[in-house]
Amino acid sequence: MGRARRRAREAVEALCALVQTGNSPLPVKVGELKVVWRATGEGDLTVRYWSPDGRPGELVFGPEAHGGSGYDRPGQEWGTGFNFDEPGCWHIHLERATGSGDAWIEVVAD
Repeated sequence: MGRARRRAREAVEALCALVQTGNSPLPVKVGELKVVWRATGEGDLTVRYWSPDGRPGELVFGPEAHGGSGYDRPGQEWGTGFNFDEPGCWHIHLERATGSGDAWIEVVAD
């Protein structure tokens, strides 16, 4: 499983595992990507993301709370689906009632 750069603040730690169908998760390529998050804190998880030029993205699905995977990290587990439609550095913002965190994923052309 791959890793994305992350920044945590306000008592929330966010870790992720990248799941790309049919490919190694890294490098992340243009297209759809499932990301499994583990986020500490309380409350529902809200996820927003932006393209390299600042255009907001629309999630394919999620965030969906779930468990039972082998991704053993602190916090509750959530699944999200992204559609990265261009290469570059994508900004992802995660927020719970008790804080927020950010991640950046570098996407390359297929």
